[in-house]
Amino acid sequence: MKMSTTDLHHWGVAGLAQAMAAKTVSSVEATQHLLNRAQAHTTLGSFLHLDAEAALSAARAADAARAAGQAGPLTGVPLAHKDIFVTADMPTTAGSKMLANYRSPFDATVVARLKAAGAVSLGKLNCDEYAMGSANENSAYGPVHNPWDTQRVPGGSSGGSAAAVAARLLPGATGTDTGGSIRQPASFSGVTGIKPTYGVCSRYGMIAFASSLDQAGPLARSAEDCALLLSAMSGFDERDATSAERPAQDFHAQMLTAREGATASQPLKGLRIGLPQEFFPAALAQDVNGAVRNALAELEKLGATLVDVSLPRTELSIPVYYIIAPAEASSNLSRFDGVKFGHRAARYDDLIDMYKKTRAEGFGAEVKRRIMIGTYVLSHGYYDAYYLQAQKLRRMIAEDFQRCFTQCDVIAGPVAPTVAWKIGEQGGDPLQAYLADIFTLPASLAGLPGMSVPAGFGEGGMPVGLQLIGNYFAEGQLLHTAHALQQATDWHTRAPAGF
Repeated sequence: MKMSTTDLHHWGVAGLAQAMAAKTVSSVEATQHLLNRAQAHTTLGSFLHLDAEAALSAARAADAARAAGQAGPLTGVPLAHKDIFVTADMPTTAGSKMLANYRSPFDATVVARLKAAGAVSLGKLNCDEYAMGSANENSAYGPVHNPWDTQRVPGGSSGGSAAAVAARLLPGATGTDTGGSIRQPASFSGVTGIKPTYGVCSRYGMIAFASSLDQAGPLARSAEDCALLLSAMSGFDERDATSAERPAQDFHAQMLTAREGATASQPLKGLRIGLPQEFFPAALAQDVNGAVRNALAELEKLGATLVDVSLPRTELSIPVYYIIAPAEASSNLSRFDGVKFGHRAARYDDLIDMYKKTRAEGFGAEVKRRIMIGTYVLSHGYYDAYYLQAQKLRRMIAEDFQRCFTQCDVIAGPVAPTVAWKIGEQGGDPLQAYLADIFTLPASLAGLPGMSVPAGFGEGGMPVGLQLIGNYFAEGQLLHTAHALQQATDWHTRAPAGF
C-alpha cells in the first residue's frame, strides 16, 4: 500500500529509507512534502537557508539511482545541515554576521559523505554563533523556538537541527558537539542525538570553535536513525589531522548485534550501567530526576544492572572547559579579520583599525566574550596559571572516566539539570547557561562518545533526555542500549502538538 503523502513527516530516516526501497514513496514526494512543511513553519527559526530547487533535483537523481538498482541505505532521504558545515552550493554563516552570504569553494567532509550516500540536502540550519551557546539565542539571525513550547529555547548550539527534527520538518540532521551541543538540544527538544568519540567524524570543513573538542554527529528520531546517519558520516579523513585512523564502521549492524547471553525479553542482560553520584545532586530538578529514574528502571527491566560510581571532578569541568574552549576559540577566530573573506567594515583608517571595526561589527556579544577570555588565559603571565592548569585537570577528568569503566560498561544520568528554559530568561546571566552544561562537559573534555535519548517529560510537558556515555569507540554499545530502550518505550515517537 502506498504511503500517504500527508503522513511522510512522521517517518524517521529508517522508515523513509525502507518505504523508498519498497517503492511505496519516492524521494521527490518526501522532499516536496518536507519542503512544504519547512516553508509553513518558518516562525520556528530552524532554517537559515532552504534550497528547494537543488533539493528536488537531488531527489530526482536519487529516484533514478534507485530505479537503476544503485541505491544505498540513505538514498533519497531528506536531511539538512547545521550551518557550521561549509557547503559549496549554499551559503555558510556559522550563525554570524561575520560570514553573511559567505560561500565555500568546497563541501565539508561530513556533507560530502552524506551526499555520496545519496541523502538529499534541503538546506542549512540555524545555530548559536560559531556554535557558542546552550540555547540557540546567540545566532545573528534570530533565536530558534522549541516546538514543544515556542516560548522556550530548543537548546544549543545545534538548536536549529534539534527543533527541525522535533517539529517533523526533517527525519534527521547534522549537528556538532563541543561541550554538549548535540546532546543538550536533543534533550530539550525530545529527539535522539549522538556525539561520537573525538576523531570518529572528520572536522574538515567544519568551522572551528575549539579544535580539541569539536565533533560532528547526527540528530534524529531514534537510535536506529542515528546509527544509519553516523555510519555514512564517519570514517578516517586524511585532510583532518585529528581524524581517528580506523576503518569505516557499520554502526547500524553494531546496534543490532545481540549481547552474549541476552534474550528477547532481556536484550541488555549483563550490561552494567554506572550512575555517578555527581550526576544526581540535590540541585537536580525533581521533574528531570523523576524522568531519568523512570528510564533507568526501564533499562533494569531489559536486563541491565545499575552500579553506583563516582566522577569526583565533575564540578571542575565547567571552569576547565571555559578556559580551554575560549582559548582555542581566540586562536581559531583570528582568521575572521575582513581581509580575505567575510564581513569587512565599510570605513576604517588603517589595517589595525579595519581589524578592530570589522570584528566589533561582525562578532556577537557571546563570541566577543569568549575571545576575550581565551586571549586573557593565553597571555603572558596567565598561561601557566590558567590554561596549563586546565589541561592538567582535563587529563584527570579523563582518568576518572577510565576508573569508572572498570566498574561499568556504560555511564548514565541526566543530560541537563532542568528542562528547556524560556527564551530570554538567562540572557543577562551567561554563567547560568554555562552551568546548564555541567553533565555534558566531562565527556567532551575526555573525548568520549555520549548520546541523549528521550526519557519522558517534565515540567510543562517539556522533554527530558537520558544521557548515555561510553568508553572510547563504544558508539555501537551506546546505540544498542538506546535502541533496546526505544523498542520498549514510546517517548521518542511522540511529537509536539501542532506538528
